[in-house]
This record gives sequence, structure tokens and C-alpha cells, in this order.
Amino acid sequence: MQIRKKITITYIALSCFSTSLLCIVIFSLFKQNNEYYFIKRLQDRAKIASSAYSQNTPEKKNYFKEFKKDGLEELIEEKEYVLKVKGKNTFEYNTDLNLPPEFYNDIMTKGSSWFEEDYRYYYGQIFDNEGQKHIVIVTAKDRRGNTSAIYILQILLFGGIGFFILAYFFGHFFARRVINPIAQITKEVHRISASNLHNRLADTNGKDEISDLTKTFNDMLDRLETSFEIQANFINNASHELKTPITTIIAETEIMLLKDREKEEYIHSMENINKQASKLGNLTESLLKLTQTGYDGTKQVLDIARIDEILLEVKASIDTLLPDNRVNIKLKSIPEDESLLNIPCNRPLLELALNNIISNGVKYSDNDEVFVTITADKSKIKIAITDIGIGIPPEDIPYLYEPFFRGKIASKYNGYGLGLPLAMKIIRMHNGELQIQSETGKGTVVNITFEKNQH
Repeated sequence: MQIRKKITITYIALSCFSTSLLCIVIFSLFKQNNEYYFIKRLQDRAKIASSAYSQNTPEKKNYFKEFKKDGLEELIEEKEYVLKVKGKNTFEYNTDLNLPPEFYNDIMTKGSSWFEEDYRYYYGQIFDNEGQKHIVIVTAKDRRGNTSAIYILQILLFGGIGFFILAYFFGHFFARRVINPIAQITKEVHRISASNLHNRLADTNGKDEISDLTKTFNDMLDRLETSFEIQANFINNASHELKTPITTIIAETEIMLLKDREKEEYIHSMENINKQASKLGNLTESLLKLTQTGYDGTKQVLDIARIDEILLEVKASIDTLLPDNRVNIKLKSIPEDESLLNIPCNRPLLELALNNIISNGVKYSDNDEVFVTITADKSKIKIAITDIGIGIPPEDIPYLYEPFFRGKIASKYNGYGLGLPLAMKIIRMHNGELQIQSETGKGTVVNITFEKNQH
């Protein structure tokens, strides 16, 4: 079932239910009010009847009769009865009264009671006449109340039917008004595909849920468009980077196979092939490690390690590859509580990320000094890596995390443009944040912050 129909049906159902409930309440209150005032009129007549019965002289009795006749409105089929109480639970019985025993019991125990049957009301109460108790019963028909109740019921019935018809049209209008913006969004979304991801939904500039939906969808398109561009650049660059050494190796072998060569030529050719094969192997390994972090940058974290120990191992690894490096790890700022340095991590990957960032500092500062500082508290661990190298131009900073991107200055140095994107993914995987501040010709500061889970 379409949402529009669901909204219409729900609106009609709720309207009908609330209207029916209102009609029932109105009719019940009207009937109760009508009964209350009719019983009050019977009570007045019962008081007059008991007072008239208590008089000893005919003149006084006639006075009350005349007062009742002139002062009170005559009721339909009005009758009154006076029954003498003989004992605690016995009294005179009148054959004209065919009333349930419960009615008499209520009068004897409570002093008064009333009873209704087919819109004829009976009201009875006890009164005392010279020490003798009597029961006075006044009865009459409330045809006017019956007629009014039927009239009110007809009004509510036809009014309710009319409202139900209006509820259908209002519900249809309401559903169309609610669904139309969504239908418009759906229509526009159908026009957007991979070939025109630059298109966006029209911004409504509102503060309702439809505006939030539009903004959220446009934000998603922004991310998708960026991802597609990055993927396209990655494929183009990767194919180019992989194709170059492979083409060189094939060309080198074909040349060597054309004719017999001197030993020195074979050695030179093998050295060139080995160089290109090593380059291809390093590039393939970097791509595999980038894939290892996962497309969304998440991977299971299994180890608990101290961040200072990880940095010292990274320093030892760099010392092996670059013995003349000038990396300086400052441990003076670490806290006395060693547990604050512990971090849940995938240790090999985290070492790889820190190694890439520090090695970049060494490489792009032409082996000048690189300073590494650590601070930690209960909520986070911070690592600052500072070099005084070539720096990064401002226009290159937004593209640093794209695989294979290399700035104009950095392109003079050996590399593939995979180290920093890989490091960023690994750090994000460890609930961390990577920020880079740089100025061309003055150096770069890399700030890494790992948030700790607070339990």
C-alpha cells in the first residue's frame, strides 16, 4: 500500500474515532443532564405531595393542590401514591405500582430513590406524619426528554456522517501535501546516476524533516562524488605506476634476447631489471597494506601496547635503514603513570603508520632534525612530529590523503604517494585523528591524537 493511502486511511480512522467518541460523550452528558433535572422536578412534587398529605384540614390540602397546579408545570401522565410503612421492611402495597423490590429497598435504607423504565420515571421518598412513616411515590413520563434525545442523536448522527465525508477529502489533501515533497525528491533522485553525480537536489532552505532529508542526500552525493573521483584517480595512477616498471622489465629482457651480449651488459641489464622489480615489489606491498586497512578504515584491534615503546621500535627500524637520521624522541613529557601510555592497537599497522610519517619527516627535510614528543592523560594520547624541511604548499594540503598524490615539490623525492594515505587510514582505525600544519620552506608539524574510550 502506498504511503499516501496509509496516511489518508489513518487520518480518516483517527478522525472517525475521535468524532464518534465526542458524539458518545455529548449524548451521554445530555441524557444525564436531562435525567437530573427531571428527577429534581419529581422531587419538588414529592415534597408538595407529602406536605399536602400531612395536613389535617381540607382547606390546607386544597392550598397545596392549588399551589402545585399553579406553580409547577404539569407533567405527562403524572401520578402520585402514598404508602403507609407498617414495619421495618413492610409497607402497604398498591397494585397500580409494578416496581422492582430493589426500588423499595433503596427507599427504606437510603430514604429516597428513583427508577426509570421506557422514559417513565418513578421517584420515592420517606416522610413522617405524626410519628407514622409513609412512602410518597411520584411518577411521570418524560416525552420531551425522549424527543430531545432523539433529536440530539439525529444531529450527532448526520453531523458525524458529514464530518466523515469531510475527513476523507481532508485526509486526501493532507496526505498529498505531506507526500508531494517526498515524491518530488524521488523524481529528482531518479535523474541522478553515476554519470551525473554533480547534480544536486534543490535546497528548500527550511528547518523541517524534508529539508534535513534533502541536505543529507546532497551531503551523501558530495561524498559519493569525491569517492568516485578518488577511485578514478587511484585506478589511473595505480595502472600508470604499475605499468612503468613492467614495461621497463619487458623492454630490457627483449633487448637482451635479441642477440648475445657481453657479461657486463648482462650484469647491467640484470641490475636494471632488479631495480624495476624491487620498485614494483615495493609498490605492490604498499597497495596491499593500504587494502589491509579496509575500505572504510576499520580493522580489528587486538593488542595493548605502550605508545613510547612503539615509537622507540620505529626509531630502531629507521636507524637500520637510515643510519644517519637525526630523529629525536623526547620522553620528558610522558606522565609518571605508565598506564596512561597504553593504547589498544593493531601493533604492526600502528608501527607502519608512525614509521611512514617520521620517515617522511626525515626524507623531506633532507635528513635534518625531526622531533617527536608524547603527551598523555586519561582522555587522550598526543604525538607531535616536527621537521624543518621543505614544507607543503597550501594548495596541496587538501589532497594529501589521496593515494598516489604527490605535490610539485615532493615529486623531486622518491616515493609513490601511498605512505600518508595509509597512515591516515591506520590512525583513523585506532580512533585517532591526524592533523597537518605546514609552511613552505619552514617545515611541517604532524599532530596525532588518539581518543581513549571512557568507561
